[in-house]
Amino acid sequence: MAQIIDGKAISSLIKDELKEKVSNLKAQGKETTLAVIQVGADPASTVYVGNKKKACEYIGINSLAYELPEETGEDELLNLIAELNARKDVNGILVQLPLPEHIDEDKVIKSIAPAKDVDGFHPQNVGALCIGEPGFVSCTPAGIIELLKRSGIEIEGKECVVVGRSNIVGKPMALLLLRENGTVTVAHSKTENLKEITKRADIFVAAVGKPKMITREYVKEGAVVIDVGIHRMENKKLCGDVDYEDVEPICSAITPVPGGVGPMTIAMLMHNCVESLNLQEG
Repeated sequence: MAQIIDGKAISSLIKDELKEKVSNLKAQGKETTLAVIQVGADPASTVYVGNKKKACEYIGINSLAYELPEETGEDELLNLIAELNARKDVNGILVQLPLPEHIDEDKVIKSIAPAKDVDGFHPQNVGALCIGEPGFVSCTPAGIIELLKRSGIEIEGKECVVVGRSNIVGKPMALLLLRENGTVTVAHSKTENLKEITKRADIFVAAVGKPKMITREYVKEGAVVIDVGIHRMENKKLCGDVDYEDVEPICSAITPVPGGVGPMTIAMLMHNCVESLNLQEG
């Protein structure tokens, strides 16, 4: 039987640790404030934003919500970000993605001050991760490292394969595994002999964006499988990039969907919000 890596339980533990930290900071007169900007009313985005607000409330982080209409212009959004960058009482800024098509996401990400970029998407923070300097790390990959460490899974010296090369998950995931002394291969849609490569993995991170694509044919017996995907099937049930029922019997540990990687993303966002005080003071 595979070890089920419980992201709900581990994220709750992290949030409790952060709650204590925030309480201690408040005793020293230090407050943490996160500004969340949502443009339009995409239903999935609304759920995510709601979950972020709940997490802030639980931990004791102040949150400011800016819910802007779909037709908000790019300049209007950039002006709001500039105003929040300048405010000393705002420590973190998060713009919920995706944005409406008429707004350039790349320009928006680059407009957030790196010291307030709690999503870890700004090129300066990505560059800091590359060369091992302090900065914010993208929340989903950072959460996966916490899942592995807190589940007693050794990364050092292990063969790690990441399938997916997005700027938000695949690339920073590879860098974080390297930082933990894993031997890392990044595979993607143009990779030849994909199954041969993934079958070498002691730690397999699936971030392909295709429901149930990863079957046991891709997985070495005894591997640790981390499923980043989340998809809603026709029967309304959620599934990941991994065919869980097929893969679970042959691996040593696996994350379920839901309840695996997902809860960790918000936990690590909260971690970044608390860290923002140190980065800004430092």
